[in-house]
Amino acid sequence: MTEGKVSVAVLVRVSTVKQETARQISELQEYAVGKGYEILEVCQETISGTAGDEQRHGLRRAEQLAREGKIKKVLVHEISRIARRNSVAHRFVETLEDYGVSLYWHAQGVETLLPNGKRNPAAGIMLALLAEIARNESETLRDRIKSGLALARNRGVVLGRRKGTTLSRDEFLQKHKDIIRQLKARQSLRNTAKIVGKGISTVQRVKIALAA
Repeated sequence: MTEGKVSVAVLVRVSTVKQETARQISELQEYAVGKGYEILEVCQETISGTAGDEQRHGLRRAEQLAREGKIKKVLVHEISRIARRNSVAHRFVETLEDYGVSLYWHAQGVETLLPNGKRNPAAGIMLALLAEIARNESETLRDRIKSGLALARNRGVVLGRRKGTTLSRDEFLQKHKDIIRQLKARQSLRNTAKIVGKGISTVQRVKIALAA
């Protein structure tokens, strides 16, 4: 860490590997440069915002940096990038505050801690509101998907994999050679999923298939 500079972590999240984190990172880097901050680490996640605490390696890494006293701020693009579950978002913010680390979210330009280290009351109110909006957006999306699937079924559309197209064990393993390489390198299920950009459930199925 450069002497005299405020050290920060950038936290970005997308839900699928088809989405890009580049815009989030670019805007937060530009903000940090403008403020004279030093970015110690970029914590990236590819995971649903509704995932539980135990699956959020990006949040855990940011908390670790805070706990070790290596950063003074965590920068995110918007509250939904932390989580779409109120409990996860609030617990993360409270954990940071316990270590005197402020959360800044770029969309509204708000920080959870004031320059004197005390809580920002306005940020607390806004956090509660935005976290609730993020949760409602997620629920609305799920409802729309369910409604769309129900409508498709009513119209006679066949959903899911076509009959007779189930992959054999060998075909399945051939399809996921990238996972096999990581498992043979003794990577954990979670690390493997992160490296190859696939779900943990898929990694587990590959591991089971290998042992069969």
